Amino acid sequence: MKSISVKVMISNNQKTVKIPTGIRLLVRRCCHAVLDMEGFEHDAEVSVSFVDNAQIAELNEKHMNRVGPTDVLSFPLGENGIYDTNEETGAKMLGDIVISVEKAVEQAELYDHTLQREIGFLTVHSMLHLMGYDHETGGLDYVHMREKEETALTRLGLERDASYFNAN
Repeated sequence: MKSISVKVMISNNQKTVKIPTGIRLLVRRCCHAVLDMEGFEHDAEVSVSFVDNAQIAELNEKHMNRVGPTDVLSFPLGENGIYDTNEETGAKMLGDIVISVEKAVEQAELYDHTLQREIGFLTVHSMLHLMGYDHETGGLDYVHMREKEETALTRLGLERDASYFNAN
């Protein structure tokens, strides 16, 4: 299999949380891990934006018709494995990932793991959405997506421990 190029464009559009050193590299590694795991054979581009709760709440309401902040939103540019191609680079444009860093901090505390683990999870989760996976229907789709998430995170050294399961 040929080596693919993955361009991950990351922008920090919030000032609420200081982005720790290494987070951008982690996000890039997560994107690569999902594409490797899925056997994606094209050069690819992904956009990742860090936002605060107010910004993601606005996007959540506008695009998902849901009130309030969420942790991550995915905006796939492809459907059924067909993606738009960047005419200049030939790369497949997978879509946009929007992560609320504020929400990620809250959830890292809730699940008693690191912010790196939480942002890694959110990135992998969202990349799987960009690849066409959906957990919203529940059942086997939900289980299948969760298994893929954990496989990718384990490969990255970010496996979950028992504390991940919230007893609430």
